[in-house]
Amino acid sequence: MIGALYGLAFLLIEGSFRMENSRKELCSALLVSVMIVIVLYTTVLIKKKQASYFSCVVFLSIVVNHAGDLNPYLFVWNRFLDTVIGILIGIGVNRFSLPKDKKKDVLFISGLDDTLLHEDDNLSDYSRIELNRMLDEGANFTISTMRTPASLMKPMRDIRLKLPVIAMDGAVLYDVNENAYLKVYVISNVMSRKVFALIKEQGLSCFTNVIIDDMLVIYYNETEDEVHRHLIREMRRSPYRNYVKSEEFHENDVVYFMLLYPRQVIEDFYQVLLENEITEKLKVLKYDSVDYPGYAYIKIYNRNATRENMIAYLKNMLHLKKTITFGSISGRYDVVIRPGDTNKVVQELKKQYEPVFGFCRREQDDVGKSKGGRAFRSFCRPGK
Repeated sequence: MIGALYGLAFLLIEGSFRMENSRKELCSALLVSVMIVIVLYTTVLIKKKQASYFSCVVFLSIVVNHAGDLNPYLFVWNRFLDTVIGILIGIGVNRFSLPKDKKKDVLFISGLDDTLLHEDDNLSDYSRIELNRMLDEGANFTISTMRTPASLMKPMRDIRLKLPVIAMDGAVLYDVNENAYLKVYVISNVMSRKVFALIKEQGLSCFTNVIIDDMLVIYYNETEDEVHRHLIREMRRSPYRNYVKSEEFHENDVVYFMLLYPRQVIEDFYQVLLENEITEKLKVLKYDSVDYPGYAYIKIYNRNATRENMIAYLKNMLHLKKTITFGSISGRYDVVIRPGDTNKVVQELKKQYEPVFGFCRREQDDVGKSKGGRAFRSFCRPGK
């Protein structure tokens, strides 16, 4: 209606021009330019910014295609009617769907980096829209990531997650809606003191992550290392992190220790952990930094802080027995996603969650485990 009304106004104004053709064309072009701004501003004033594009399309379809000898009222009415018919057809098509058997008895779990997110740390428009639609329809979908809750909140801010997320590589189960930690695997205070003493003996500094009343508190000791300083400046901006300049974490239970140093320093300290049998008593991860070339991380967790353990806890909490996982590591996940193919997770989720004619999938089977492994069975069933 906005586009049609302004289009009609343009035709009436243009029809009043009494000048030679070259000057009339120039004035018409200037008038179109001015009125397109007015069309956009009108949608802002009435708080219908989502209709800006459509309003401009209708307006331009009238002012660009109009022949001067036609009745402007009839021409605008026909264009308006064409658009309304198109909208009604679009609504009808969107509301129609083939019968689908939605799988609400399955827990779907996806990784985040190299799986669901682009390199710019965002979801594609397609993934965001389709994922939200399935979540609104009841899909049991959540995220499992090495990131902290603070780090995943920004890229997932537009996703209407209803289930808790598995974060810190399985150390915590976090409710994004209540901002609460539902399950946490911590390192005992005695073991934490031992690890902390080894770090100090080597003249190193660490980031000690603890949870106090559902707040993530990170104790650190300021160093002269510019990478450390940059990391703290970047990370402390998040409202979900609380950095405290102190070496002492008191009697709080530690979720994990993190060290960031040049690669050789990390390698040497890892050998110290091996010699002191820390790697046998706790889960120790060592990997190169992507953001800081030449540097590497060590993260030290409770030995039980694994994604598998937290998935089992979440399944039990939700009373679900079946899971389908999405990730980039072959052999570890049910559906393998190639890095960079960020729409693939949602495309595969649609196939698994709402198959039209039938579905085939691998399901985790709690029967048949051996040596701590996990058995799988293949299922193919006709659609209903």
